[in-house]
Amino acid sequence: MPGAVVCGAMGRMGRAILAVLSTGSHGISLSGAVEAGGHPLLSRDAFEAAGVGKAGIPVTDDFAKAVAAADVAIDFTGADASAGNAAAAAAAGKPIVIGSTGLSPAHMDRIRNAAATVAIVQSPNMSVGVNLMFRVASDVARVLGEEYDVEIVETHHRFKKDAPSGTAVRLADAVAAALGRSMEDAGVYGRRGMVGERTRKEIGVLAVRAGDVVGDHTLVFGGIGERFEITHRAHSRDTFARGAVRAAAWVLGKPPGLYDMADVLGLAR
Repeated sequence: MPGAVVCGAMGRMGRAILAVLSTGSHGISLSGAVEAGGHPLLSRDAFEAAGVGKAGIPVTDDFAKAVAAADVAIDFTGADASAGNAAAAAAAGKPIVIGSTGLSPAHMDRIRNAAATVAIVQSPNMSVGVNLMFRVASDVARVLGEEYDVEIVETHHRFKKDAPSGTAVRLADAVAAALGRSMEDAGVYGRRGMVGERTRKEIGVLAVRAGDVVGDHTLVFGGIGERFEITHRAHSRDTFARGAVRAAAWVLGKPPGLYDMADVLGLAR
């Protein structure tokens, strides 16, 4: 059975992925677990530390060594670490799945460079439902056109560091492209004070941070006399973890290139 090394293994998403791997879902097993140097759980059994049994695989801080012994890497760390891990995976000749958000253009350039050598699946959201939402959002925007105002509201837990969420950014980009706009020109991120009447071209994005919300996204198309809304609510991180493991199984044997969950799910146009 192919083995995956999980980067950010002791984080919230990392533990959820370990739980999925402990079941052998999608024919992928655990081959390594990596955390940052100095993490208090280094050297602990990975499954045991995640509360899902015993793996016989200790948590380590040596990604280069762990990825060399793996068939694929799954990375949920942070923007800087993910870009570095993509380069390390490329150096080892191993594909990698990246789910970190907050990636800057510079981070994406490094990931694209690595994708010239190995296959990389990069997506801000690994949920099957959310990726279907991306597709539906584009279709709805094209049908409704210029007569409907577009707003996006996303809610996440208080610990999330980036705003708006990568999912909201991808939703906004999908709608903007379908309408022939760019978020650089049309994006409005929150409103305050006497901002004046809403323009017809703007696409609003509002980030809410509260409690332990896993992730809610609502896309609003507001017309005169009606409102059309698409909402996705993640009840647990299991949906993202299962999607990430599914992506890891899919990317094995793929030619070098940068892929996303639309490719994994067969939704790419």
